[in-house]
Amino acid sequence: MVMKRILFWNVSLILVLALFVAGCSKDDPIPEPDPIDNEEEIPEADEVNKFIWEGLATYYYWVSNVSNLVNTDFEDDDSLNAFLNTYTDPEELFYDLLYEYGTVDKWSFIVDNSQEIDNWLTGISESMGFDFMLSYYEDNSNNIFGYVRYVLKGSPADLAGIKRGDFFLTVNGTQLTSLNYQELLFTQQTYSLGMAKYENNTFSGNGIEHTMTAVELQEYPILLDTVYNVGGLNVGYLVYNGFTSAYDKTLNNSYDILLNSTISKLKDQGIEKLIIDLRYNGGGSVQTSMYLASMIYGTNTSQVFAKYKYNNLLQNYFRDEYGGDYFNYYFSDVILEQDWDLEDAEGNFIQTVTTPETPIVSLDLNELYVITSSNTASASELLINGLSAYIDVIQIGTNTTGKNVGSFTIRDWIDDNNVNPNHSWAMQPITLKIANSNGYSDFSDGLVPDISGQESVLNLKQLGDKDETLLKLTLNYIEGNSTKSAVGDDGISFRRFKSSKDFLRFGKEMYVEPEMVPTREMIK
Repeated sequence: MVMKRILFWNVSLILVLALFVAGCSKDDPIPEPDPIDNEEEIPEADEVNKFIWEGLATYYYWVSNVSNLVNTDFEDDDSLNAFLNTYTDPEELFYDLLYEYGTVDKWSFIVDNSQEIDNWLTGISESMGFDFMLSYYEDNSNNIFGYVRYVLKGSPADLAGIKRGDFFLTVNGTQLTSLNYQELLFTQQTYSLGMAKYENNTFSGNGIEHTMTAVELQEYPILLDTVYNVGGLNVGYLVYNGFTSAYDKTLNNSYDILLNSTISKLKDQGIEKLIIDLRYNGGGSVQTSMYLASMIYGTNTSQVFAKYKYNNLLQNYFRDEYGGDYFNYYFSDVILEQDWDLEDAEGNFIQTVTTPETPIVSLDLNELYVITSSNTASASELLINGLSAYIDVIQIGTNTTGKNVGSFTIRDWIDDNNVNPNHSWAMQPITLKIANSNGYSDFSDGLVPDISGQESVLNLKQLGDKDETLLKLTLNYIEGNSTKSAVGDDGISFRRFKSSKDFLRFGKEMYVEPEMVPTREMIK
């Protein structure tokens, strides 16, 4: 019975299967199962990372040299998101996307708080209020000393009695070295500066210490202006430390208009020649550089002061939209009317003030004397290079920095009036190269002086003193007692390390403020 039951079920199963197979004809195929999606969904990239990539891919001057900015695979959102998601630090992403950062591109930067850039544009920083140079003073040693180059009036350094030419060796009792200088000088809100003297061919402490606390300062760029009589000629002298286009609430005016007033004062004093001291001027506004060039040379608005060149994407867009003349930047006969949004120390809006259109006062000179150093950069070099196409510019000092590229600020705009409220990041990447009217911009190693000279470290006369090394060299040349070089240390040479301006993130910037910055969608 058991065998029959098993056999019966086997036969029944075979019959059922046979009937099922017979029912599956070509006209009635077996439906295939739905495909299984084995691809993992790529999450949306962080909005700061997207802002950085899109900004650099659109505006960066060297974009064509960076494979991850021109990768056609990234036209697919998933591919771009996958790449951006490999970065958790936006700053790391930014610097990885720059072209040979530190060698070719030495100047692009990014901040996580756009207020830093706003403060820089207005000349505001938190500091002790003195500019200095650091140098080695012992062979085969990391020990360094500092010497003061200038002091801002009313600053903590000024109130402490520090003056140009002072030496210092220690901070909070610790000897400065090439290994600890950043931590000691640039990370502390308050410190005690140990002053020094030079005796018996070495530096040592002099027992004087100045304790200072950094405060927020707005540096007035005109440090000094005066007139000398040199061989019967009235010679103007202007120490100008920054092409800062900003409004000063204390002075109740813009720096551009105050610069124009200073030139007007020199003109009223009947100057026949002009010396501009740019040895500590790291640059700033291209517009201010053009204004000063117009004050020196002339206000013919049909003459080109500078020529701009952008990356191919922007260059083609601007040419198609506005024509080839868009890239020419002309001399001006007026300082334009401008609105200034004033803010408090926390960046909160106070009010808007307007400075009026102001006629430019021009000296109409056919030659200019310029004192330079390795700290002379960007908009300072633009002034020299731009004027060299029209007048004789005699350069005294050392080679300049060699920065012929500029930038404009890139923020994460969501419409014409508002930035993304979810973050405060902003970028200042290099976005253009600037040449003079002849197309010359080949000075990456710096503009070379006609007359070589260096400051006298051991006898650092006050700026404006006719015996100060570089000023004396210039005045002697004007008077006809020319020499091709001068070193003011009586044969003693100190190997220079770095200056305080080298540590300013914005110390050697040259920026433009275009009327309109197209979005990536507009260009594409």
